[in-house]
Amino acid sequence: MTGAGVISAIGASARETWEGLVAGRVGIGPVTLFDVAEQRTKTAAQIRIPDGDLLPRGVLQEKERRRASRADLLGLRAALEALADAGLDARRLERERAAVLLGGGGALLEGEAFLAASLRGAVPRPSAALGFFPASTADLIASHLGFRGEAQTLLTACSSATLAIGLGAARIAHAEQSVVLAGGVETLSRTTYAGFNALRLVDPDPCRPFDRERRGLSLGECAAVLVLEDLEAARARGARVYAEVAGCGMAADAHHATAPDPDGEGMARAARAALRAAGIDAARVDHVNAHGTGTAQNDRAETRALRSVLGARADRVPVVSIKGMVGHCLGAAGAIEAFAAALSIREGIVPPTAGLRTHDPECDLDYVPGAARRLSVGVALSSSLAFGGNNGVLVLKDPQA
Repeated sequence: MTGAGVISAIGASARETWEGLVAGRVGIGPVTLFDVAEQRTKTAAQIRIPDGDLLPRGVLQEKERRRASRADLLGLRAALEALADAGLDARRLERERAAVLLGGGGALLEGEAFLAASLRGAVPRPSAALGFFPASTADLIASHLGFRGEAQTLLTACSSATLAIGLGAARIAHAEQSVVLAGGVETLSRTTYAGFNALRLVDPDPCRPFDRERRGLSLGECAAVLVLEDLEAARARGARVYAEVAGCGMAADAHHATAPDPDGEGMARAARAALRAAGIDAARVDHVNAHGTGTAQNDRAETRALRSVLGARADRVPVVSIKGMVGHCLGAAGAIEAFAAALSIREGIVPPTAGLRTHDPECDLDYVPGAARRLSVGVALSSSLAFGGNNGVLVLKDPQA
């Protein structure tokens, strides 16, 4: 992992987002993208930069800019930042072996606007509905950069970006691609916001993962894109390496459409599969960037899964959820969380679990409350538990370890 591009509710760049995470900055506040007056909750981790300011003038032609959705703009911004951070020029790459693999849920916001205009009797531009298609952002990035190796969009709910990174790493490992932009993009929408409110899974206040008084998650939006390339090739060109994607595992709960297996058995199998793929024993895990949504069911299930995987060392491994700062970014959550885990390896510090004040007795691990902690991290897990029981876990490691 040699480059990162991130835009979130707490930062307009990867560096700003990382600094916000370390500082424990909370980006959850009033929703202004659309009317939430009739919803149970009124808050989310919204990116406050106006759409018109997301890309410098001239990056897209005016016609392309009019057609681009909010997700497209965020994704392209993150992709360009990631390439620059990696010190790569898209024009000088072997573009037949350069790929874009993203997780996310598409641009529902634009689809909603198209439908609303139609119901009012207006005749919106057909191109105004283009962003509604889930694959549009990956396609735009690949087209803009001229990447002809592969363009894929993964849709496994909240594990989408985790699996996109895992798939991207596999493409590199098997020499099928030379460079992969992997990550996720997710924007807020009326449909998603209303749906989670209907399920009563959303906390009116900023979410409090693993806290005894937690009342649910906080929705969020972000774009997080990581540059993956062969380790030896990266070293040969003198690139800075954040972390190595050593393994990815996935497993299905086969339990319920929205609730995780109460014992976290599916996540535990995914974590073990990731560690096997990496050839790393669980005894070497120094840190976990957890899914940690702040819902009663998820936090307990994940705690049980980690106890099962880490065994006697579970109490000594710092486990962090960043969702109290950046919200639950759904299909892109795994990307911003993998970014945070990689920076923890690179910088030797783990962010705090913001909002955690009093542990739930059933959530009894070391969740790093209060403030960031200095820690030498050789191996980290980044976990995602998704609707439908789609579990994904990444193993990231220090390339020097």
